[in-house]
Amino acid sequence: MASKVTFKITLTSDPKLPYRVLNVPESTPFVHVIRFACQEFKVPASTSAILTKEGVGVNPNQTAGEVFLKNGSELSLIPRDRVGSC
Repeated sequence: MASKVTFKITLTSDPKLPYRVLNVPESTPFVHVIRFACQEFKVPASTSAILTKEGVGVNPNQTAGEVFLKNGSELSLIPRDRVGSC
């Protein structure tokens, strides 16, 4: 059985800060995790980004296990049209 990692992804563009907990195999491409999270929050994946708690963008071209080891389990999802807006 493959090892799994768990992410708590928060939608930061919503004032209520809803979140989803995703449990995925370590070998899952992180871009698939992003797409699934976007579907759950009903935001477009093509214009969304994942950030760490420190506000640093996460490169989607790695596995879920690599992201977990480098950034931990708490991540934020933000639609890119909201980045830098006032």
